[in-house]
Amino acid sequence: MGIKITNLDVSEYLDTEESIASYLSAVIEEGNPQLLLSAISDVAKARGMAKIASDSGLGRESLYKALKPESKPRFETILKVLNSLGVKMQFNAIDKIEEKKVTTNKTLKTVKNINITQKPIARGNIRKVKTVIENSK
Repeated sequence: MGIKITNLDVSEYLDTEESIASYLSAVIEEGNPQLLLSAISDVAKARGMAKIASDSGLGRESLYKALKPESKPRFETILKVLNSLGVKMQFNAIDKIEEKKVTTNKTLKTVKNINITQKPIARGNIRKVKTVIENSK
């Protein structure tokens, strides 16, 4: 008896604004515009293309054309579609995690999100580094 594999239709699971927002947020994290366009298309399909076209002020054929793979829709079109889907874009600052390596006698430690402005640590000065790290928290 073999394994049966079927295609997954994501649109069947996108039934709330929260699930739609989570899905689009996860996809945009990938940084791939074509993948985002495909995800928006999945969501539009879940909500009904005719309804989304009507709510966004686009013709149904124009909506299909804008959301097909490899298309290059205008930003204005994407915003209209997202509004009609009940989601909005939100921007967050990019977290840049600086990793500073602190070397002690034979130990190498990585400290995240801490700026250490001391010169390289001499043997026996680990207490000073520990104090700097604890005070910066």
